[in-house]
Amino acid sequence: MRRVLDGSKIATKAAMLDALARTLDFPDYFGHNLDALNDLVNDLPPGEHILVWQSPDALRNGDPDAYEQILDILSNADRLTLELA
Repeated sequence: MRRVLDGSKIATKAAMLDALARTLDFPDYFGHNLDALNDLVNDLPPGEHILVWQSPDALRNGDPDAYEQILDILSNADRLTLELA
């Protein structure tokens, strides 16, 4: 599974969590917080999962702390490969 997330207009943690939920088809019970994000990306079904995050600078400039935290979670997920574009 290869998914592309257009981050060009995502400047807040809440907007990024919403975009990730849509892009990665998270279940309705997704808690929209960093702990829930970590849980779900580390519990992806077996197989190849690639997330291409286009234009991450919008979040990096808008909410640097959230950018670093989300980048860390996505980069260290067991079954997810993150590509920044």
